[in-house]
Amino acid sequence: MARVKRGTTSKARHKRVLVRAKGYFGRRKNTIRIAKQAVERAEQYRYRDRRRRKRDFRRLWIQRLNATVRQQGMRYAQFICALSMLKIRLNRKVLSELAVEEPKRFQELVEQAANAWKEKSAEKNTPQDPKEDLKARTADSSS
Repeated sequence: MARVKRGTTSKARHKRVLVRAKGYFGRRKNTIRIAKQAVERAEQYRYRDRRRRKRDFRRLWIQRLNATVRQQGMRYAQFICALSMLKIRLNRKVLSELAVEEPKRFQELVEQAANAWKEKSAEKNTPQDPKEDLKARTADSSS
């Protein structure tokens, strides 16, 4: 039986690691042991940051929305709640792009949401004075 030499497989494996480590600084680019560690760490960062990128973009969209909605006299939470009451199902990315690229249409959307929010607060019919609220509650419990 012929002797099996394993140099080609290990060389291919090493080459695969070194190709990924191309551009690294110092011995990280050409010493297999150090390059392997550097590539593994880089892949861990890639995995983590693919998930983090989604979070970061969502935070950016929310900040943009909050800034533009506050300029028109509403808060972000009120705006999102009013949109859900109106059954307008646009995600934060689309709303943010709308606010940046088409401010007039976004302003119309904010006005619709503001009207819905005002109607909701009028339906609650909560008194502004806490003393009146306390009187109303005690009158209900005594009768």
